[in-house]
Amino acid sequence: MMEFTEPFKQTGPCCFSPNARYLAVAVDYRLVIRDVLSFKVVQLFSCMDKISYIEWALDSEYILCGLYKKPMIQAWSLAQPEWTCKIDEGPAGIAYARWSPDSRHILTTSEFQLRLPRDCKDYVNLISCQSWEIMGVFAVDTLDLADVEWSPDDTAIVIWDSPLEYKSLAVGSYDQMLRVLNHLTWKVFAEFMHLSTVRAPCSAAVFKEVDEPLQLDMSDLALTDDFTQHNSEYGPQGLIDVRYDVMELPITLPFQKPPADKPNPKQGIGIMSWSKDSQYICTRNDSMPTVLWIWDMNHLELAAILVQKDPIRAAAWDPTCTRLVLCTGTSHLYMWTPSGAYCVNVPLPQFSVMDLKWDFNGSCLLLKDKDLFCCAAVPLLPDSNSDYSSDD
Repeated sequence: MMEFTEPFKQTGPCCFSPNARYLAVAVDYRLVIRDVLSFKVVQLFSCMDKISYIEWALDSEYILCGLYKKPMIQAWSLAQPEWTCKIDEGPAGIAYARWSPDSRHILTTSEFQLRLPRDCKDYVNLISCQSWEIMGVFAVDTLDLADVEWSPDDTAIVIWDSPLEYKSLAVGSYDQMLRVLNHLTWKVFAEFMHLSTVRAPCSAAVFKEVDEPLQLDMSDLALTDDFTQHNSEYGPQGLIDVRYDVMELPITLPFQKPPADKPNPKQGIGIMSWSKDSQYICTRNDSMPTVLWIWDMNHLELAAILVQKDPIRAAAWDPTCTRLVLCTGTSHLYMWTPSGAYCVNVPLPQFSVMDLKWDFNGSCLLLKDKDLFCCAAVPLLPDSNSDYSSDD
């Protein structure tokens, strides 16, 4: 059984601290730090402009706020509230800022709207954080390098091209394919297609969200006007619950053709995420925005399909176990584990889940509406052999 907090105000980014003790929330110009257990305000910082971005230092002692309209960075200390730091790059502006792994340096990036490659090639520079000297420079086979990321063990660097071209690492693409690469040879060893019709033989379980009107016999009840008015606050979904039905194959999935008269239509793989144990990948093909695909990497096959009534807005894996949660902009959460799938009602009036985030230990979920947020305490995952019903 999940427990939910009352809703609180937010106007922008919200972020759990790495030690899972605090929650930072942007409310216009203010940075509100709440204790995750009591949700009481433990610190309140006033910034010089509206907060666009929040990032905690890895030690959870410092936090930075990106004020990109200014543009400026402000950093704060939880242990020393009187300490403050301001970074202003002047006309160069600030496009991005991030903490270094030692939590004592901030790297800022300026965006000049210029691209100056050497010899018509993109390059990656390796810079020492001790001396700030260039340790190495190497060319990469990209046409328009978009970003770079370290591997978890710091032994490799992944780079990827802009959506216009990709020749390095690519997992989800505009051609609606999911490709998985070997980490030693960087060769594709598996390709998965997102077909609009799924037929046998296929071992995937297909879960479809359906309405389940609440059957309440009120014929013998005398309802007051106050009761009727209070329950009307819950809107048209007040007497409607949802559940998953398990569908049989073959099944035709809802598919949207991209508009031919609009440039850069939304298509291809819009959501892709590995599970914590690297055993599963979830994907959303933007041509089928109400469908979430879950792929089994052990058997290299489709494990499950979740067919929602509304477009999927966000999906996130539990950081501690194989559990996936997703939202569709409604008053419900949807969860999947290898044991099954189920729906959870959010018992807050007029609250629609537009986005969600896990904390770092998998015990709390942050749920965001347009200008509110709440948190949900998530119980530990039962034994993998237990069965879930679709309407828990």
